[in-house]
Amino acid sequence: MKKEKPNFSNAELDRIIEMAWEDRTTFDAIKFQFNLSEAEVKVLMKKELKFSSYKLWRKRVENCRTKHSATRIQGINRFRCSLQRTITNNRISKR
Repeated sequence: MKKEKPNFSNAELDRIIEMAWEDRTTFDAIKFQFNLSEAEVKVLMKKELKFSSYKLWRKRVENCRTKHSATRIQGINRFRCSLQRTITNNRISKR
């Protein structure tokens, strides 16, 4: 069965790209909020960014330990800093 291609608004696309560039935002957080797997985020980034920007992003993601929850330091189980007040365009309810 073929998976439906999601249609995101410009604001949602901007937020996904922003989250993908952030070092501390895991792919699990993007999956939780936008239902996009890591592979789907990579495809989206390749489509939306210039090729040189995409190459820089891929290099950064490959070397970033905090981007993948499995390689993160034990004990960090949140999507954002506990001191952070708000995140714009975020679907997770604010604390």
